[in-house]
Amino acid sequence: MSRYARQVAVPEFGPRGQDRLAAAHVLVVGAGGLAAPVLPYLAGAGLGRIRLVDPDRVEIGNLHRQTLFGMDDLGRPKVQAAAAALARLNPETAVEPVTGTLGPGSVADLARDVDLVLDCADSFAASYVASDHCREAGLPLVSASVIGTAGYAGGFCGGAPSLRAIFPDLPERLGSCAEDGVLGPVVGVVGALQAQMALAVLAGMAPSPLGRVVSYDGLAHRTGGFSFIGAPEPARAPRFLDPGEIAPGDWVVDLRAPDEGPLPHPDAHRHAVDAFGPGGPTPAPGQRAVLCCRSGQRSWSAAERLSRHWQGEIALVALGSPTGETP
Repeated sequence: MSRYARQVAVPEFGPRGQDRLAAAHVLVVGAGGLAAPVLPYLAGAGLGRIRLVDPDRVEIGNLHRQTLFGMDDLGRPKVQAAAAALARLNPETAVEPVTGTLGPGSVADLARDVDLVLDCADSFAASYVASDHCREAGLPLVSASVIGTAGYAGGFCGGAPSLRAIFPDLPERLGSCAEDGVLGPVVGVVGALQAQMALAVLAGMAPSPLGRVVSYDGLAHRTGGFSFIGAPEPARAPRFLDPGEIAPGDWVVDLRAPDEGPLPHPDAHRHAVDAFGPGGPTPAPGQRAVLCCRSGQRSWSAAERLSRHWQGEIALVALGSPTGETP
């Protein structure tokens, strides 16, 4: 029997779906927990090419959920360890490992000539940068997130509304794997949902998952979901910039504490998020407000507060940490 006989036998997939999958090129952003099921399922199914981008190296704290890696991979760049694992699984899938990050200045090049973007990054800023680019380029985006015991996967852009249409406002508190922990099997379930959505888009299966979110609650052992076809895009959507895109004349604010890193610009001011409000600091008329923090979360919160009483242009910058870690 051929390698792909079982999936070709599925009527909704068939030989045509296999041919489409073999010809497809996908950008996968992040080689961590979500990518651990996504990458083997797509490579195992016969995906043609994968461009995989991640800046990190394998650490022992990754291994409980990032099941692509083993003890022998500790200290290796994740993209190289993942590429080696996929080559053992299916040498017919070409993997291009890129040790780096997806940001406003790199997204166009990283997404060049791909058919779909998979957001497995676990980065608030990267998700919105990917969504903004995919909306403009007409590319489908399959994005997922897991915190603690719950998560979701959704199909965005490519003719469907963007991530901003579903999450136009920042929640009062954003969790993270580092702060709130995460259970490996929950990541596996959500990553498998993400892989299935990508497979359906690439193979042209109907109905398309674009315009739909599927959620999973690992504590209650239940799934949910909803369609968001027709959801409006927000009227105002502050975009992310690379630090190098800060221009002379911008009104630059660093929302970090002094011990989090040096000012990103010689003329930058330091303010806390709660300083922005009626009577708070504002740019001069005609200036662009550029709000900077480590991950983009504080910048987004400050932008929401500033925009309530100032109608000028606002941009966001995610600086990362001084040690080079991603947001």
